[in-house]
Amino acid sequence: MSVVNASDTVGEAAGRGPVVAWGLWDWGSSAFQAVTLTFVFSVYLTDKVGKDLPGGISASAWLGWALAAAGVVVALTAPVSGQYFDAVGSRKRALATLTGLTVGAMALMFFVHDDYHDLWLGLVLLAFASATFELAGVPYNAMLRQVSTPATVGRVSGFGWAMGYFGGIVLLLICYVGFLAGDGDTRGLLQMPTDQGLNVRLVVVLAAVWFTVFALPVLFVVPEMPPVKAKARVSLLSSYRVLWGDVRELWAADRHVVWFLLASAVFRDGLAGVFTFGAVLAVQVFGFADADVLLFGIAANVVAGIAAILAGRYDDRLGPKRVIVGSLVGMIACGIVLLFLSGTLMFWIFGLALTVFVGPAQASARSYVARMAPPGREGQLFGLYTTTGRAVSFLAPAMFGLFVWAFHSDRAGIAGLVIVLALGLAALLPVRAPKDPVE
Repeated sequence: MSVVNASDTVGEAAGRGPVVAWGLWDWGSSAFQAVTLTFVFSVYLTDKVGKDLPGGISASAWLGWALAAAGVVVALTAPVSGQYFDAVGSRKRALATLTGLTVGAMALMFFVHDDYHDLWLGLVLLAFASATFELAGVPYNAMLRQVSTPATVGRVSGFGWAMGYFGGIVLLLICYVGFLAGDGDTRGLLQMPTDQGLNVRLVVVLAAVWFTVFALPVLFVVPEMPPVKAKARVSLLSSYRVLWGDVRELWAADRHVVWFLLASAVFRDGLAGVFTFGAVLAVQVFGFADADVLLFGIAANVVAGIAAILAGRYDDRLGPKRVIVGSLVGMIACGIVLLFLSGTLMFWIFGLALTVFVGPAQASARSYVARMAPPGREGQLFGLYTTTGRAVSFLAPAMFGLFVWAFHSDRAGIAGLVIVLALGLAALLPVRAPKDPVE
């Protein structure tokens, strides 16, 4: 199935224009997810900027703590912000503001030179951008119901994730070929100097421009939702009291919704851990060169994007729970195999096999929430979805680090990630699926 045909299909009921405009934000967001957070800037911070950091704490540890701090901010603010966006009908304005803050922080990363004194600036900017990016996902995900119908929500969600993966492919290729490939004092076809990390710093500026351009269509094409009149405007502090009341109401109405939010928090942290530590494992355990990691990232995005599109059809036909369960079983199996294999070829084979299941799990988790959300309260539920995910965001890094420390082996960290995925699967199995994916 081609990408073009996929976009044609998902737009049949809601209109192709809004669907594509909404998906382009995902396409642009790959500039932060793939380039800034995963494959380029975070690696630059830990491998170059913080390489000679004095003291007993490594740059990688500081990076983990900085991102953990960002996670705390998101966990505290996401549910009440989603509730507020719904109440006042400001999803687009919130998305524009939070995306703008993310892009601004990315642009300022140009000033992070290859000097350990600049590590702190880089960490602050990356943590700030991580928080605003996660918060931007609350109004963005809530718009899923605005561009889909009950019969197409799975395909539209899968299309959005696929757009993110394919956007990552294109941008990573541009960065690799133009700025990063090769050895010596200049890199890439553009012969960018590596002095003071200039080639990497320019890549992040390019990523900021990329995100800006592709974030604009959703702001102009997708209409704003009207305010939820039943919800009175309250102060930030009062919002937490309203939130607690809503959680109690949700628990009383359908405990399976709450249980899904908790189960998904665990397995989504496992999915995030796969991406966060995949590049480290490729280099440290399976013998990848630094440049080859980018090539693997490109291939992984291709596989995950195609899988997300294909799985969207099964989501609408069979329901999201079956897609998620099947995906988690596949990931756990691939992770166990990788525990016992070595060499770059084996990682290419089973690492890519693992990424087949990542896109479907992510897309169907989002469609699951969209199917459960009461009309007009999507932002609130996606705020809770974001918060529960952040509430356990320490789990995969902690398990990875624990197993590496306990067994004195980076390979052992794979077992920690597999355990997190297995815990998420076990928590999900008793949860009732949405009654009918096409009602």
